Amino acid sequence: MTSKFEKMVFKVGSKGEIFPPKEIRKKLGLKPNQPILMTVHGDKLIIRKIHNIEEILKTPPKVKISYHAWKQFKEQLSEDYEK
Repeated sequence: MTSKFEKMVFKVGSKGEIFPPKEIRKKLGLKPNQPILMTVHGDKLIIRKIHNIEEILKTPPKVKISYHAWKQFKEQLSEDYEK
């Protein structure tokens, strides 16, 4: 069984730079000068790729929902919000 998380140790540069190894850059599809999102959560630094709109639109949806079901959901959400 493969772990969902891959761990890799690397060092912070002399000026505080963080350089993900080539293996990680390749796996995530990171290009030079690409913006990334860094989040601090307790003592953890979480680094995430920021996807551009083309990548997002190419990704198949995780859930398929009909227009009718979406409309019902939206109406229920509005009702719950007004309470």
